[in-house]
Amino acid sequence: MKEEMSSADVSAVIHEFNILIDAKIGKIYQTASDEIRINLFIFGKGKDNLIIESRKRIHLSKHLKPSPTTPQSFPMLLRKHIYGGRITFIKQHDFDRIIEFGIIRGGIETILVIELFSKGNIILLNNERKIILPLHPVSYKGRKIRSGEEYQYPDTQINPVNADKEQLKTVLISSDADIVRTIASRFNLGGVLAEEVCHRSGIDKRKSSKEVDDYDIQSLKNALDSIFYPLSKGEFKPCIIKKQINGNLEPFDVAPIELKIYKDFDLEYFESFNLALDEFFGKKSLEIVVEKKEIVKKEKIGVLERRLNQQQSAIEKFTKDAEKNNLIAESIYADYKKCDDMLKVLIEARKKHSWKEIKKILKGSKYSELISNINEKESIFTMSFEAVNAAIDIRKTVPQNAQVYYDKAKKLLKKRDGAMRAIEITKQLIQKKEKKKELKALDRYKKKIGWKKRWYDRFRWFVSSDGFFVVGGRDADTNEEIVKKYMEKRDIVFHAQMPGAPITVIKTEGKSVPDTTLKEASQFAISYSSVWKAGQFEGDCYQINPDQISKTPESGEYLKKGSFVIRGERKYYKNIGVGVAIGIEMDKEVRVIGGPISAIKRNGKHVVELIPGKFNQNDIAKKIYKIYLNELKDIHFVKQVASPDLIARMLPPGTTDVKI
Repeated sequence: MKEEMSSADVSAVIHEFNILIDAKIGKIYQTASDEIRINLFIFGKGKDNLIIESRKRIHLSKHLKPSPTTPQSFPMLLRKHIYGGRITFIKQHDFDRIIEFGIIRGGIETILVIELFSKGNIILLNNERKIILPLHPVSYKGRKIRSGEEYQYPDTQINPVNADKEQLKTVLISSDADIVRTIASRFNLGGVLAEEVCHRSGIDKRKSSKEVDDYDIQSLKNALDSIFYPLSKGEFKPCIIKKQINGNLEPFDVAPIELKIYKDFDLEYFESFNLALDEFFGKKSLEIVVEKKEIVKKEKIGVLERRLNQQQSAIEKFTKDAEKNNLIAESIYADYKKCDDMLKVLIEARKKHSWKEIKKILKGSKYSELISNINEKESIFTMSFEAVNAAIDIRKTVPQNAQVYYDKAKKLLKKRDGAMRAIEITKQLIQKKEKKKELKALDRYKKKIGWKKRWYDRFRWFVSSDGFFVVGGRDADTNEEIVKKYMEKRDIVFHAQMPGAPITVIKTEGKSVPDTTLKEASQFAISYSSVWKAGQFEGDCYQINPDQISKTPESGEYLKKGSFVIRGERKYYKNIGVGVAIGIEMDKEVRVIGGPISAIKRNGKHVVELIPGKFNQNDIAKKIYKIYLNELKDIHFVKQVASPDLIARMLPPGTTDVKI
């Protein structure tokens, strides 16, 4: 994968940096050891962020790392000199990976130099090109990057943009490398563009540079010109190049123009090279930060959890080692005769020879394939069997050698059994620890318990997944009260197509209502209607505006209490499935809540889903209450927050059951 920008990349991004001329410099942060972020206010565009990572990349970015809580000395000094200043020029030095930003503040000019090559730096210069401060003070042979020193460019390579045929020929015939390596290193192009030059010229990249002729030189020159023409004109076609990596299609390169060497690859195009660079480098850099945070979190795993992991690993190892020892023992018995013959040969040999002599004799014998090693001190040799190798003691018989491995396997299995018993103890300790956490959390919630009488307590109500308050009537009286007293012109009303359905009102507060809330309100209107009471699982409802509801009947008709006349067009919701859940809100308030499943899951914990069933309201309320007692283990808390009476007020009409 590409790790840093090339000289051609720098040329392209600087062309796009024209929009930064006269941009105002805001705060500066050092977000990593080699990386700074400069807040910019760009004329006609607004705020943006310039990311500079020495030795690697520079681009505008939306993928921002968190600002450090403690500012470092380098960004603080940059703020002192350039904060509030304006950018006067941006240029690339001699097609190298060196960029200079001219900055003026209060009439004082400074230059910010960014070096993107392997030993690069970020350096602030005064108007006499003396170093005010580098990001990393370093000294090289013939070049010092330290405060007070005059800034000097590193030794430059030949500029491929301006190179003529004679320069190309001189460099190539004086090189001992092949063409592609010579172009990559001597013309500051890098490996990818060097490959592209060879591909476009039709010359074998592995050809020796010394073997080029005039035709090759002309072909290489034409290839270079074809690459640099769009770069010089700003005619970019930025793209990220992707390929299969470990079974996934992953980005591995980014380029300002289309490269012919990538014609068979998957390409993702972007409106600007800055956007492509940000997606390639910026996004990946931020992902690495997130991954590191996750690693740190995992490293902070508790002592008991770590112990459990170690015990589980030990069990796996004991089991594996026991199986291996059993296999060795069985292999010895399976090749009993061969093992016995080998023992007899070595015992006889030891009577006449030293171990060193025996090793020499065995080297050229038919036994050399059977014996891979001899431990002279222990009188043990390693013998090869069909499935495994085994250490055989010549002082023991075949059965005695096999028994050694059987005994080892038994000991390992005993250790495994001990570890399994220890795991159970550890799991119990972890459960106790989790229980303590839950109790502490409950203690925090208990402090929030304190009933405040709300205007909507006598109605049915819920808060939608999007945060909208939805209220509905319980009967004819409360339906009428909602319409007369609490419904506003800006609200949205739902009503089901059957008698006894609640008037359901979304309190919009003048805001646009998402589809999620509309769907939840329609489900609420159906679920708390006679549809549930009849044991059905779906029904129809409609959406209207408040001004379509009237208490004035048609001539000669009569409206009973809780009934209304609906005039005008209705928006119908067909075959809406019923769905009710009960949960406990544990946020700003601690209370039992009920309503559409998605809304309760969003706003509550310990959610119990319901379906039309066989239990009356009193029985199902007690059943849910017992579920909470089993989960929370605190009868006082559950009685205060989710008693059977409080739960019953959230239940739909008719008979109900808990969804399994």
